Amino acid sequence: MNKKSLILAALFALIAGQAALQSGCAATRTRESSGEYIDDSAVTTKVKAAFVKDDAVKARNIDVQTFKGVVQLSGFVDTPYQKQRAGDIAGGVAGVRSVQNNLEVK
Repeated sequence: MNKKSLILAALFALIAGQAALQSGCAATRTRESSGEYIDDSAVTTKVKAAFVKDDAVKARNIDVQTFKGVVQLSGFVDTPYQKQRAGDIAGGVAGVRSVQNNLEVK
């Protein structure tokens, strides 16, 4: 190979490598970026901590999932008030865009 071909091959490899790295961290509709994943993990932790502090909500019976700022609550509670309270608490946490309250009353 001549010098020009080597330079073009190296340039192509560099561009292809950079594109692969950038697309590996990019978000899509169904997948979070690395930063979004970290942010959502923090939101989930804050929501769970807020549940533990509240006397009305039984935190151990509620599963919290967060995806792109949308918090989904699932599990079982004893009363309709507990369901509503859990949704209100989750909605009040910083970083929460919306809440899907799928809790079931026993």
